[in-house]
Amino acid sequence: MKRTAILFATLFCFYSTWAAEPEGKAVKPNILFIYVDDLGYEGVGSYGGLDFSTPNIDRMASEGVRFSRTYASGVCTPSRVSMHTGLYSTRHRQTGVLPVHKGTDKIVNFNKMATYAQLMRAAGYRTAVTGKWQLATLEIHPDHPRNAGFDSWCLWQIWKTNPETGKGEKTTRYWHPTFNLDGNVREDIADRFGPDVLVDYVIQKMKEATEANEPFLIVHNEMMPHFPMVKTPDDLAASPPRPADLTNMVHYMDKLVQRLLDAVDELGISDHTYVIFMADNGTEEVYFKNPQAGQEDEKPHTRHTTAGRVNGGKHTVTDAGTHVPMIWWGPDAIPQGAVCDDLVDVVDIFPTFCELGGAQIPETIPLDGNSIVPQIHGQPGKSHAFTHGVSSGKKAVFDGQWRLKGTGALVDARNLPLEPLADESLPEAQAARIRLQEIMESLQAPVGP
Repeated sequence: MKRTAILFATLFCFYSTWAAEPEGKAVKPNILFIYVDDLGYEGVGSYGGLDFSTPNIDRMASEGVRFSRTYASGVCTPSRVSMHTGLYSTRHRQTGVLPVHKGTDKIVNFNKMATYAQLMRAAGYRTAVTGKWQLATLEIHPDHPRNAGFDSWCLWQIWKTNPETGKGEKTTRYWHPTFNLDGNVREDIADRFGPDVLVDYVIQKMKEATEANEPFLIVHNEMMPHFPMVKTPDDLAASPPRPADLTNMVHYMDKLVQRLLDAVDELGISDHTYVIFMADNGTEEVYFKNPQAGQEDEKPHTRHTTAGRVNGGKHTVTDAGTHVPMIWWGPDAIPQGAVCDDLVDVVDIFPTFCELGGAQIPETIPLDGNSIVPQIHGQPGKSHAFTHGVSSGKKAVFDGQWRLKGTGALVDARNLPLEPLADESLPEAQAARIRLQEIMESLQAPVGP
């Protein structure tokens, strides 16, 4: 057994569920997708990160498979739309942050773009989503999560009308959170820490699906460690209380991952439940201050890894802004401690989840992603020839060694985390420019709705 032994009563409960399946019917796997907000690869110890404590995420890597080269866009909305639709931004056309925090009536229209949640719901999955939803203003578009494919949700309602003033205002996600539960704003969580509330919801949804003997797909949009920096419950309980900072928020987020892994074990479903840890974009580096930083650091918000120093982050299309962690944990079919170095993109989530869940993808649905099911199980699979990311007017294509930005700058990314401008007197750099320029031009014309 690669997990800690589970109590006999829990095992018996699972056996009863398994035995209830009709003979010859395969058990569809559960999927719990932990999708965190603003954490680059360097924020995780198993990726060589030296500044943050992530023992439970590292446990996932030691018991599962870690994808070392996973990429996304450099800011939330385009990255998240690509995650839901399997499309690059040139198809879905979201290139910056949708201003839900200002009460916009604009939406990401999932009635015109298919999502994997829609297909998996049709294939018999219970679907739920939590946390950040910077894809529509829920007060204006109350059915948006359902249109995206989710039966149930507990989402941060970022914009809400103040009944005393009649004016809309941005709400909070951490302390005194404003969460929308299946269409209604919760009134029972005023004194609670928002991320704790969301984990409770996820565990409850896993229990309900398990008791109903139905597979679940839960997209848990963990809101941490996004700005603002706040004191976590552990910071407040410490003596003396600790300051609010990014390292403490990352550590508390890691503790919440432990709660979810423990719940999967306690429910007796780890042998058919895939748990995925991933981030939407790089770290918001300006909020990281390392008191041990030496004079050799280029900036006060330098992060440190075993491979070198990382500068920059969110809002860029550099490696620091687009290189994110992705770890798969769960069934014994996942090899322990494996590392996959294939070039992977956030658009791969759509076809991968659908293949795992047996949800057929109609040929009429365009996709830019590849299924990575083989790699998850330790087998050779398809790797991207390039990845594509955007961030509020910036764009880049990256082939694993060279990065061409929309500005025309060619970056030598052969020795990451170093990202110097390429020496274009080199034949290999000249060839890279020609190759990546052709890719960039092929991505220019918008496709889709």
